[in-house]
Amino acid sequence: MSHELQQKSINTIRFLSADAVQQANSGHPGLPMGAAAMAYAIWTRHLCHNPLNPKWPNRDRFILSGGHGSALLYSLLHLTGYDLPLAELKRFRQWGSLTPGHPEFGLTPGVETTTGPLGQGFSNGVGMAIAEAHLAAEFNTLEHKIVDHYVYAIVTDGDLMEGVASEAASLAGHLQLGKLIYLYDDNHISIEGSTEVAFTEDRLARFAAYGWHTQQVADGNDVEAIDAAIRIAKKDPRPSMIACRTTIGFGLPTRAGTQKAHGEPPGDEELNGAKQALGWPLEPRFHIPEDVLAYFRDALEQGEELELAWKSLFNQYRGQYPEKAAEFERRMLGELPAGWEADLPVFTVDSKGVQTRAASGKALNHFAARLPELIGGSADLAPSNNTNMPGLGDFQKETPAGRNLHYGVREHGMAAVVNGMAYHGGLRPFGATFLVFADYMRGSVRISALSHLPSIWVFSHDSIGVGEDGPTHQPVEHLASLRAIPNLVTIRPCDGNETVHAWRIALARRHGPTALILTRQNLPTLDREIYSDAALLEKGAYVLADLGDDAPELVLMASGSEVALIVEAGARLAAEGIDVRLVSVPSWELFKAQEASYREAVLPPHVSARVAVEAGIGMGWEKFVGDSGSIISLERYGASAPAGTLFKEFGFTVENVVETARKLLSK
Repeated sequence: MSHELQQKSINTIRFLSADAVQQANSGHPGLPMGAAAMAYAIWTRHLCHNPLNPKWPNRDRFILSGGHGSALLYSLLHLTGYDLPLAELKRFRQWGSLTPGHPEFGLTPGVETTTGPLGQGFSNGVGMAIAEAHLAAEFNTLEHKIVDHYVYAIVTDGDLMEGVASEAASLAGHLQLGKLIYLYDDNHISIEGSTEVAFTEDRLARFAAYGWHTQQVADGNDVEAIDAAIRIAKKDPRPSMIACRTTIGFGLPTRAGTQKAHGEPPGDEELNGAKQALGWPLEPRFHIPEDVLAYFRDALEQGEELELAWKSLFNQYRGQYPEKAAEFERRMLGELPAGWEADLPVFTVDSKGVQTRAASGKALNHFAARLPELIGGSADLAPSNNTNMPGLGDFQKETPAGRNLHYGVREHGMAAVVNGMAYHGGLRPFGATFLVFADYMRGSVRISALSHLPSIWVFSHDSIGVGEDGPTHQPVEHLASLRAIPNLVTIRPCDGNETVHAWRIALARRHGPTALILTRQNLPTLDREIYSDAALLEKGAYVLADLGDDAPELVLMASGSEVALIVEAGARLAAEGIDVRLVSVPSWELFKAQEASYREAVLPPHVSARVAVEAGIGMGWEKFVGDSGSIISLERYGASAPAGTLFKEFGFTVENVVETARKLLSK
């Protein structure tokens, strides 16, 4: 193509983006204007995609990790023919539009990740590359590379500063994820000004030390140099970082190269000055030259041809490997195989009981044998989390078919990588650590919920039951914190059988993440011939038993390890002639999702004497106990001592539950 048409195309990206920001009177023009040539080089010369089918399995993935520059991505999507009309760009950042301030997965066609919190997109890409490598190892043959695609991203100074990106980058270098190619928008500007104020290390040397292939492009507007660097990167077995020296807000007369270009509309005068300087018409706004649109829309025909060629290859593959082809299709659709819930493990009553982390390990391996898409690991805690899957191999650069991932001590990076695998599709990923370290993961866990990803979070060592490790490792506020995240289902099972069903629920969820909260200490296995079926965990809360001859006058409720307390306390109270209802409440979110009639059947409104017991802060339990009830909780940090001592000292005893109930009934 002519140099003139190429420059017009790049400027179309720039000014579509800037016009959207100016019309909204809100947004970030600097990144789109500075990185337009980088984006152009990726999208027109390298990106294999089909705008008519954004979910084509073998497409390349593109991530705009600096999600504040979302107008850039929306411009590219519209220009190349995705189902994103120009009218939506004109409604940038407005109520109900498909062009929100930061890209949102599942809302806008062609958006692969929810980005904006810096470092997340960078780290999601590592998960995507792991998914590509694993699926390729599992399904490809010498003749049929049905999984063969790249992950491209534009990353920013802010992304490289965030700790989550450092964790993920270190892991990516270790794993030698060669399908990962990142273009670094090296503009030397952040919100507070020059990066010289806080970010002065040699970035490329850092990535080289991680094990990445690194290159530098002196002029981020030089499409030929960027194109050549990407071609070199494709030939290297390592993940690639290409630093492109750019100018934030390129073209703006007074703001280019300054922090003023970053996060506010340029204003009509400044924007018009940029258009004049780059030979662009001042009117109309959102101008797209016909030849530019025709050039970008070639992506429709090219994308269709790419997908048709892949389908032809896949049909040949299906002819030779029908079972593998059917399995690949099932997994990319996110469907579970018939019979996956059959023959669930059952824990029998014994005097010792079982740690729910151990029960979780047994459940995990039961399902892993039936669900080949189940993959994951721990932040260097697999023996403690019981998340190892024996016989399924380790995912390493030499063994990408392995299903045990070793994330190292990188909780935040682990969580973002798990999300990346979930974004990619074809896998059901999980990540595990101690509950107290959920704080390190919170940003990624929140994104999993916002993006409706089926990520599974396994959190063990769930309370003061951790014991001698002390308050630094004893979660107190963490359950309440996780329960506050919309669309995250948090499940704290009370025994081995509830734990099995917690995994069943987590795997059945396709449009949201699940957190499993597990104990270090043994818990009694309830006799399900006496108490209700553990499968009722799917309701979120259920009646374990009614003790007494008449309708209940008292409700005792708890989650997790404290259910054993209310069971014993209820038996004592019933022996005194009190009619007691025992309720297990493993998941507030699942319970809230039930019909009001079911909720009232479990917690009858006329029974005001209610006691809730949980070894954490009590915030939120008031919705279940009401104004007349009591909450036995822990409103301070723990201490270093044996678990039994801690439960006694902090009032988590049968005697305290009984006494609290008596006081309620005597009012």
